[in-house]
Amino acid sequence: MKNAVKLQVLVVLVSLGAGLWMAGCKSAPDLTQAQALTMIQAKYDQTPAAPVNITLNDTGMQQGGTAKYWIETKRYPNGYWADFTLTPDGKKVLTLAGGASVIQWRPDSPSDPHFVIVIQSVVTNHLKARDVGEIQTVADTRIASFTEDVNLDGLPQPLADMAHNPGNKLSSLRQATFVLTNGAWTLQSIE
Repeated sequence: MKNAVKLQVLVVLVSLGAGLWMAGCKSAPDLTQAQALTMIQAKYDQTPAAPVNITLNDTGMQQGGTAKYWIETKRYPNGYWADFTLTPDGKKVLTLAGGASVIQWRPDSPSDPHFVIVIQSVVTNHLKARDVGEIQTVADTRIASFTEDVNLDGLPQPLADMAHNPGNKLSSLRQATFVLTNGAWTLQSIE
């Protein structure tokens, strides 16, 4: 009988100890999609604003000519090479690599679909985050996929139209990793 009482006391003590131990353990707070989006956007807003890179194909070149951002200043004997000089209006809204003021259009053929040039907007913006997916738990971290968008706010409509042409990537799927720091979730990285 003494052993039965000792066993019951031991079971009660173990149960009590386990209960106290469990009460002392703090579980990680929830990380919601809205909280994740807020942290990601805050990171983007803290990063210096950047110009928008716009890849121009033949359609974009025509749009820029119509918008009077550049004018043709030289046509080469092959009939499809040309130089286009930025106009004063063009210089207000875009820049060329190396500070050049002349676009050297040099496709391999009149219908070369691969020849492109890249211009940059003068307007600078922060990236935008949206559509945070389900939060996944991996060990002590939380991971969420989301969509990162190039922000075209403030760009003149002709430049925004050019940015929507083929060859421009305006959205990317990214992944954010969050870690628990002092009892609160913080953004660790964006990949």
